Amino acid sequence: MPATNSYITLNNGVKMPALGLGVYQSPPEETTGAVVTALQAGYRLIDTAAAYFNEREVGEGVRQSGVNRSEIFIETKLWISDYGYDEALRGFDKGVRKLGVDQVDLLLLHQPLAADFAKTIAAYKAMEQLLAEGRVRAIGVSNQTPAELEELMDRTDVVPAVNQIQVHPYYSQPEWRAANDRHGILTQSWSPIGGSYIYGDSEKNPLEDPVITGIAAKYSKTPAQVILRWHLEHGFSAIPKSVKAHRIAENFEVFGFSLTSDEVARIDALGTGVRGGPDPDSLTLENYGFPIPD
Repeated sequence: MPATNSYITLNNGVKMPALGLGVYQSPPEETTGAVVTALQAGYRLIDTAAAYFNEREVGEGVRQSGVNRSEIFIETKLWISDYGYDEALRGFDKGVRKLGVDQVDLLLLHQPLAADFAKTIAAYKAMEQLLAEGRVRAIGVSNQTPAELEELMDRTDVVPAVNQIQVHPYYSQPEWRAANDRHGILTQSWSPIGGSYIYGDSEKNPLEDPVITGIAAKYSKTPAQVILRWHLEHGFSAIPKSVKAHRIAENFEVFGFSLTSDEVARIDALGTGVRGGPDPDSLTLENYGFPIPD
């Protein structure tokens, strides 16, 4: 019997699973199988993006899984090349065609495009229109700073339901999370386990941290399971990625135990403030713009 997910109610009343499968950098030829494995293991949230170039394979996995579409929460993201009002509408149409669905459960702007924030605003207004038409159930953003969130909300009508940001024990982003909390925006964690995104010192891997390995030993859990439980204790949504069946299953076995408040605080204290990956505000159309095919 698959494990049971927990659910989070977004600020517009839509319920989404707390834990999902991420498919960033999942090769298209392995994505369909990973999605099938995840859904059959009990996952009900799949996170993809136009820029991952595997939306089509995600849709195929949804169809092959045998799980009713109404039970599956699909989220995808518009890439900066499709920002602007009309461009975003066309970008959405490309995405749903590839996914093979009529409605997306959550649509995000993938990056803030700080160098041309007017395009970001226009794309968000297009998503508001899609929301009003019922073509999406919720809308949100990704990698938006507290200041960018404020500007976006000043210039649009719908408060984002989600801000998907990099969060893991070594890069916990308390200021960004607090800004999300102030506005009732759910923090969704990408790179939730953290190891793949730490630069420099190879020892800087949360999976090997003695605090986390010690807690894992106490509960007879893996370090990854302890880290994912930490996300859930904070009320975040987390989207760990894997194409390995045993790892996908392992990452979902986090609902049968809980951490104490002291254990959560000890993991909180591990933050280094060091980002893995580029500063989202450094992404421009000139250096990261590329066409999203149909």
